[in-house]
Amino acid sequence: MTNDLVLRTATDDDYAEIEAHINRAFLDDVDEDTADLNRMIFEPGRTQLMTDAGQIVGTGLVLTRDLSVPGGVVPTAHVTGVGVASTHRRRGVLTALMNAMLTEAHDRGTEPLAALWASEGAIYGRYGYGLASWRVSYEIASGETSVGGTTPEGGRLRQSATSDVLDEIKALYDRVLAQRPGLSTRQGKWWEYLTADPKGWRRGMSAERTVLYEDDGGVRGYARFRTKPGWSKSGPDGEIRVTEVLAETPDAHAALWRFLTSVDLVRTVKYTHGPVDDPMPHLVTNPDALVGSAAGSLWVRILDVPGALAARRYAAPVDVVLEVIDSTFSGNAGRWRLVGDDAKADVTPADADADLALDVRALGSLYLGGVSAGTLAAAGLITERTPGSLARVSTAFGWHRAPVTVEIF
Repeated sequence: MTNDLVLRTATDDDYAEIEAHINRAFLDDVDEDTADLNRMIFEPGRTQLMTDAGQIVGTGLVLTRDLSVPGGVVPTAHVTGVGVASTHRRRGVLTALMNAMLTEAHDRGTEPLAALWASEGAIYGRYGYGLASWRVSYEIASGETSVGGTTPEGGRLRQSATSDVLDEIKALYDRVLAQRPGLSTRQGKWWEYLTADPKGWRRGMSAERTVLYEDDGGVRGYARFRTKPGWSKSGPDGEIRVTEVLAETPDAHAALWRFLTSVDLVRTVKYTHGPVDDPMPHLVTNPDALVGSAAGSLWVRILDVPGALAARRYAAPVDVVLEVIDSTFSGNAGRWRLVGDDAKADVTPADADADLALDVRALGSLYLGGVSAGTLAAAGLITERTPGSLARVSTAFGWHRAPVTVEIF
């Protein structure tokens, strides 16, 4: 082993080696049939590499996208592809990569947030990320429950190959994104990438299809899904795996799930990206057949405290002084007065005593409205200095829709 560690920014010529390194880090092999698909979203100028004697031993990628937040959409550095070679653990490689990505995004001055999915949740808190949303995974025994009711008059379902209805689902996605925190914009080649359907990505399932729900006003919801046949001694035992379900009306949501749980020959429906406020348990005839489990979803890192707090809206009027601790970016640290409501927000430096004290990790957890300030205080991550301020902030930072992220980037 050498000690020739060099941190540098990637070039396009590094792509193949980066692809191989990330696959090894996640215990997989490069699939030659699909390797080039990731090039669609590769941004070499925002990719950090650690090399040893010229060989890549660590990677960290940033993707340029926006994220929906309570009341708005905010430019957000989407961090992914973080991996360190097993031969180079405990040598500061991860810390150097994480700091380089955060610094690059911070110094741009256009992204007040960074966000990521954590393959191991113990890692990212020490870099200022806070767990900001949760997802519910369902494994639905469709033979043991159903979605009650019938499709309303004027409502109808239409099934198609996803590629044939792409323009319609794009428009619906953008409308839902404006209503629900936690969704990432899909500009540029993102839709082409996310709906690519090579056999290597199907994991034994069918080609992807999409079912649309529409009424006289147009498309109101869609579900992307795959199927897999199966037979047991007692008969058909097929499976549906849902890629994503998005709906802008209750009728659309119910109709889509009524369809997904009633397909002939299917006995199990799986979905891994349900929001924690999904009405499904109240729609089905037997909630016990849902078999739901919750897990962490999006982690958020605040890069610009005043910019981030001013970019979102608040469920109730709030006037509070927050004392923020951030050991990485000194410009975030200190006391900030937040005055906001559901229409606007202003954030200014404050000389007054703080009402609440918290570190930047807790602020990231609060940001999307999916974690209560009261919960974080109970965990010792927020200190209330003015009696009553914790309850007011818990209400103001909440939102009427829980955040949901329907893709792992």
